[in-house]
Amino acid sequence: MAFLKKKKVAVAAPVSASEYTFQPDDFQLKNDQAGVNIDSNFASQSYWKDVYKRFISNKGALVALVLIVIISLLAAFGPSMTDYTYSAQELSQKNFAPRIPVLEDLGIFNGDEKLSTSTGFRIVNGYEEKGLDDVYYWFGSDTLGRDIWTRVWQGARVSLGIALVSAIINMTVGMSYGLISGYFGGWVDSIMQRFAEINNGIPRLVICTLLLMVLKPGFSTIVLTLVITEWISMSRIARAEMLKLKEQEFVLASRTLGAGSFHIIFKEVLPNIIGQIITQLMFSIPTAIFTEAFLSFVGLGIPVPQCSLGSLINEAFNSFTTHPYQIVPPIVVLAILMLSFNMLADGLREAFDPKMKDM
Repeated sequence: MAFLKKKKVAVAAPVSASEYTFQPDDFQLKNDQAGVNIDSNFASQSYWKDVYKRFISNKGALVALVLIVIISLLAAFGPSMTDYTYSAQELSQKNFAPRIPVLEDLGIFNGDEKLSTSTGFRIVNGYEEKGLDDVYYWFGSDTLGRDIWTRVWQGARVSLGIALVSAIINMTVGMSYGLISGYFGGWVDSIMQRFAEINNGIPRLVICTLLLMVLKPGFSTIVLTLVITEWISMSRIARAEMLKLKEQEFVLASRTLGAGSFHIIFKEVLPNIIGQIITQLMFSIPTAIFTEAFLSFVGLGIPVPQCSLGSLINEAFNSFTTHPYQIVPPIVVLAILMLSFNMLADGLREAFDPKMKDM
């Protein structure tokens, strides 16, 4: 039987550190800043700069922001771009189709309107019939001879004003309510949440009707209605974030150092949830615009001769089958506003929390 013989391997003896000899050119001091390569992917940058970079990379959100700015500028300066006012009536020039300089030479928006008759269709041009060669209604005129261009942008101004004012008030009230409720917890949280549930259970239309029985219809009444009913969603988000953050180390450290409750709520926790608050604010603006349009459409909104997008749609609805051009501008502006604010809110949500993009 053959036996395996273990081969002996010689192991070199360890060399002591004293036997190493370093030469002057073994190391070179890298003292030039330009020669230091920094990985740009992991370079230090502020939180808001990182949010800005993620936001501008979202093309849909940028387009939405541009549309909102354009409509806001037209709402601010559009009514003064013509010689008409939003309430001036000219019954001799009612139901005129849109007519725009330069474009009329191309055969479009030249004041022609196709009307349906018992024998077919016929083309009518109110400008030519009455010899009004120097009169232009860019969006046409309504059934009372009022300029639709002026009224649309005046209505957009009112609708945006109601939405922004109510959204800011709702943000302030709901944010404070939710943060306080979530921070103190216990019986304070239970009482505050029961009150919020009761408030949320009352239909918005009932609250608006009751307010209109006491107050006169108008800007303030609609804002008050939206304030009473729309702050609940903001308070729920603020409360949820407070419940998540109030046991974090930085909150415990502030409490240990003697910080008061309201200092912790508004100085420590609030800056850490400002992204969620801004996102919810952007989502609440189109909700307020739609609510105002609905209330004005059913006759519970802005009184005449003032106008909003909802009241314009309500007025043009009666002549939709005969003069459809009267209802198109307010509907298009309302749709663009709501879509743009929702796209902007989605872009902000992804910018503040990039993990939401994969959900």
